[in-house]
Amino acid sequence: MANTPQAKKRIRRNAKRQTINHSRISRIRTFIKQVESAIESGKKTEAAEALKQVQPEIARGVARGVIHKNTASRKFSRLSKRVAALG
Repeated sequence: MANTPQAKKRIRRNAKRQTINHSRISRIRTFIKQVESAIESGKKTEAAEALKQVQPEIARGVARGVIHKNTASRKFSRLSKRVAALG
């Protein structure tokens, strides 16, 4: 258990940041699921539109330190590849 006032404050701040970060990650996952569902249904136009929406969300996650830039790049690359394969 934290003994100093500063350590207690860090625990409070970390808990607050954790909830914010979890909500940001959840938002990114939701956008990714929209792209994947459009891909599964075979709707290229919907998938392309959803891909346009997911790209800035992923970039925002990188900028805010929620996900690593390589992870973001990999996710976007794989989604783009799948959308392009719809033909």
